[in-house]
Amino acid sequence: MVATLGLVALVTALLVWWTDRADHSEGDAEVLETGLEVPWGLTFLPTGEALVGERSSGRIYRIPADGGERTLVGTVPGVVPDGEGGLLGLAVDPLFIHDSFVYAYLTAEADNRIIRFRLMPDEPEVYDVEVVLDGIAKAGNHDGGALAFGPDGMLYAGVGDAGVPARAQDPASLNGKILRMDPLGDPPLEDPNPDPDSLVWSMGHRNVQGLAWDSRGRLWATEFGQDTFDEVNLIEPGGNYGWPEVEGVGDDDRFINPKVTWSTDEASPSGLAIAGDTLYVAALRGQRLWTIPLSGDELGRPEAALEGQYGRLRNVQVAPDGSLWITTSSRDGRGDPDDDDDRVLRLALGSG
Repeated sequence: MVATLGLVALVTALLVWWTDRADHSEGDAEVLETGLEVPWGLTFLPTGEALVGERSSGRIYRIPADGGERTLVGTVPGVVPDGEGGLLGLAVDPLFIHDSFVYAYLTAEADNRIIRFRLMPDEPEVYDVEVVLDGIAKAGNHDGGALAFGPDGMLYAGVGDAGVPARAQDPASLNGKILRMDPLGDPPLEDPNPDPDSLVWSMGHRNVQGLAWDSRGRLWATEFGQDTFDEVNLIEPGGNYGWPEVEGVGDDDRFINPKVTWSTDEASPSGLAIAGDTLYVAALRGQRLWTIPLSGDELGRPEAALEGQYGRLRNVQVAPDGSLWITTSSRDGRGDPDDDDDRVLRLALGSG
């Protein structure tokens, strides 16, 4: 009888443990945060903590590396959400431990712009805000928003065409481009851009929302197509990727073809991360995480993970511990949110 009661207690304890575990994990991903409003920007501090920005509210939260309770850092001033615009990409300065700068790409009253502000560990607030680059045309869609520091220490931004496709082929326009600048927003003096007086690194882009570098220091980018093909591109300095003359793979030698394409209902690719020899692409309309093997200059066949489990996936980044952090975007006006949306997820690589 005692043995039977002991077995019952053990089974009950296991059921409680499993129920508690199920409350924090769904499928292959662990749910770290819920109840957010379109979390878009995602980056990591040297401490391993994450910064997550909400597109519509302009709020930035700090989330502990172990996924503990989030705290409000502050609200970025001047954010004017409009359609796909708002508080978009976030990037931590590589010299953060010395200067405490965080960079943000945002939609303001008259334009899209890049700002920076200081964030002190003992003073959790946004302060000393300064404009790094302004004058990027904005619109209700195609605002771009990718923002990341490269291994060269330069700041890169993915900028959409803001609804005017011809801008992507205009070298004088900042729109429809990937931009490369020093931390003050100027063209780099050492290791200059293809045009040393210009911020343009590559052109012919419709809407770039994901940037990541592989182990060889090469830049890759995701690109939203119009009606037919979404893309992943290997970015060459001075390269022209064809929009609006080409969508997907073309036969014009002036333009560089993508390494991977999907139909737009399978992807709408936003965030991009690279870990080892694999690219990870967060898909909005496709509601899945694409995993793509990298071999040399080519990409293998994409495989889908988390398909349909968490709604629209917006951003994906590699955390300092090697896991993937993913944000959802089901409250962006195009999804079907449930009571827990939007979320921040963590996926241990190799778990599926």
